[in-house]
Amino acid sequence: MHYRALSCLTALLALVMAAWQPAAAAPATQGQPAARATPSAQAAPHASANTAVGASPAAGSKGAPGAKRKAYYIEIIVFRARVALGSPEDWAAETGMAPTVTGGESANGSDIGQLLDLVPPSQYRLTSIAQALRRSPTYKVVAHAAWKQTASDWGSNAGFTLQQLGIDVPGLTGEVTFERGTFLHLGLKLDYSIAHPPAGLDAAPGTTFVLNEMRRVRFYQRNYYDNPAFGVIALVLPVRTSQPPGR
Repeated sequence: MHYRALSCLTALLALVMAAWQPAAAAPATQGQPAARATPSAQAAPHASANTAVGASPAAGSKGAPGAKRKAYYIEIIVFRARVALGSPEDWAAETGMAPTVTGGESANGSDIGQLLDLVPPSQYRLTSIAQALRRSPTYKVVAHAAWKQTASDWGSNAGFTLQQLGIDVPGLTGEVTFERGTFLHLGLKLDYSIAHPPAGLDAAPGTTFVLNEMRRVRFYQRNYYDNPAFGVIALVLPVRTSQPPGR
């Protein structure tokens, strides 16, 4: 992708920072929006240490036999801009998605995550952010969902479709991947066809915008994924109760 410096989440930062009240168990450190990843930078993890995860297998390894796999809570808000917040681009060059792999075992033999549970809206952690977005004249909430899952092996390139995660929005397709190697990484491969894109983007009606990004995540920290047309706010938490075998 070839995004200009101005992203749709830059203007959102003050709004969500004021709106979000972290859970009592969350650390006091507040997350900052991460820079847009370029094709060469997407594979590089962020520089800060993921100390909340603790010891984990080296990237690409499979964990000790018989070890119980950890469960994680993941929540995402998908939103779009009502007005153009970026520059016109060649949107047609971004169309295209990687094949989806779900359930069981990936093509390269790596173990992949298991979907444990869909979380009801009454238990969402980012409700205040979603409410702030809905009150804003600049943004529109497209989807809001949360679930519990185990993680796939690093490099498995396997995930769950939006439909499996309870998201069924016209024009929005794709998958969410969650992998664990030395650190945790959350990836989004989303296509969003917008009937009437903001005029300033110079995009034809029905243009498909693509968000395809994998990044390292830390517990209790908001993670930002975006392009000039739409974006995602994601939260990852550990599940501290006993879980069936998973990763």
